[in-house]
Amino acid sequence: MAARAIVTGGAGFIGSHVVDALLAEGCDVTVIDDLSSGDARRVPAQAHLRELDIVDRPALDAVVAEVAPQTIFHLAAQASVVASLEDPVRDCDVNVKGTLHMLEAAARCGAPVVFTSTGGALYGDHAPRPTSEDYLPEPLSPYGASKLAAEAYVNTWSQSKGIPNAVCRLGNVYGPRQNPHGEAGVVAIFSSHLYEDRAPKVYGHGKPTRDYVYVTDVVSALLAARGKAGTYNIATGVQTDVITVWRELSEAAGKQIAPELADLRPGELQNSCLDASRAERELGWRAQVPIAQGLALTYEALVEEFARG
Repeated sequence: MAARAIVTGGAGFIGSHVVDALLAEGCDVTVIDDLSSGDARRVPAQAHLRELDIVDRPALDAVVAEVAPQTIFHLAAQASVVASLEDPVRDCDVNVKGTLHMLEAAARCGAPVVFTSTGGALYGDHAPRPTSEDYLPEPLSPYGASKLAAEAYVNTWSQSKGIPNAVCRLGNVYGPRQNPHGEAGVVAIFSSHLYEDRAPKVYGHGKPTRDYVYVTDVVSALLAARGKAGTYNIATGVQTDVITVWRELSEAAGKQIAPELADLRPGELQNSCLDASRAERELGWRAQVPIAQGLALTYEALVEEFARG
């Protein structure tokens, strides 16, 4: 019998890639997604899509009990810093209460949870770089705070229930299927502007740095974290400033467009870079795709997506 897995947020950017990888392993995959930001077209026919909000506890409990998964990959989230500032209560409901609902349902069937958290938004601007998991988080936004609170529940449930839950703190993930219409996916946003020959607004005057990690590297890390108990940074350990990302994508597009420079928005970090050495030691994982290669692959894939509409 095939191993059973649930992927919450499986119609989204990262989640849909996780679903593909699990199906390639021969897993029986159920996707839970409210489709508020996900796209049902990303869910392959071999997977089972259940459209529901993880805040709806009875509906969630019913699906988890029916599927009885061996592993749950919990990626469903309110992932916008700006939206968390505008509506911190909804942010808390999804990211904290929704995660607690998932943990309770998972514990009833003895399924370990792999939880995706944030690296950059969690540690704050005063963290040493690259930042290790041992640094005390100082989130600047309700989004970062809600992810930190959810992590606490993941780890507490792991210890109290004796189930090996894993927390994966992701760097800035980019790659095919990234949404260009939110504020969180700068690579997709820049690619969309290049495709349409429009100048983007570059916040922080292009100076802020991030640790950009390609989506296939993230997927391999999440799969490696199955059955592990611990907190892991999933990143490259390399800082890249925003203007360099714009220049690399411009080169991939063969276009030269001057961006509009602007100040950082409230709640946004100046710099972020993560130490992923624990993941290498304990999960046997390290990022494989250098950023120049990843950006070129991403632009090529996104252009195909934009052309399809």
